[in-house]
Amino acid sequence: MSLLWRSRKQRLGLCSDRLFPSKNKFVAVQPTADAAEWRAVVGILPTVLEEFRNQEISLVLADQFVRYTLLPWNAAVKSAEQWTALARHRLTAIHGAAAAGWEVKLTETAPMGPRLACAVDLELIEALAEKCAAAPVRLASVQPFLVAGFNRIRARIGNGSCWLVVEEPGRLTLAFIQRGVWLAIRSRRVDERWRALLPEIIERESAFLALSEPCTRVIVCAQGAFDTGQYEAWTTQAVSYRELALAWE
Repeated sequence: MSLLWRSRKQRLGLCSDRLFPSKNKFVAVQPTADAAEWRAVVGILPTVLEEFRNQEISLVLADQFVRYTLLPWNAAVKSAEQWTALARHRLTAIHGAAAAGWEVKLTETAPMGPRLACAVDLELIEALAEKCAAAPVRLASVQPFLVAGFNRIRARIGNGSCWLVVEEPGRLTLAFIQRGVWLAIRSRRVDERWRALLPEIIERESAFLALSEPCTRVIVCAQGAFDTGQYEAWTTQAVSYRELALAWE
């Protein structure tokens, strides 16, 4: 899978309640009641950008700011413009008229495999560009976390199968990869009990996909510590959300 909004520069991670200027620290953010969850973190971005003046950076957006959908491979769709139009049609069918105000990018998941469509509020992209220009820093890229993180661990997955589970405050993003091919992606709201409920969550998702056999390999990207030995029926791996978000390319 190729990166969206590509870059090989220093990364900063943006969530609604915190901003990561490095692997070893974060700046807490007080979320607002605004419908656009990103406004508070973008508002404090200029203070953090001061230490990066005249440098080139890449921003990684939490999945809470991104809408994802998978488009099955279609040999009749020939051009990038056609794929984007198909993605916009699918996103509009799911989310309604709000999709008209989104920036949409697509990336291949495998040769002749599904395309992953990622949509971000165009207003957010424009606000980030404005803050960086005023700093001044050179904004080389804006990347969704799921894509940036997957590219860091894709060698571990290879042509195998796994559930990829990403935790963010109040939500999980789950992607199912079967023999190296992305088959599903879904986001759902959760509370602090999600670790105990994860087997039930994955069981329901597996039933929805009508899998012929269960996938027992799970890669969890959690905000805090994660006990990989708590699920006897699975082969579980844990990776750090912060390190994946901020690692150099």
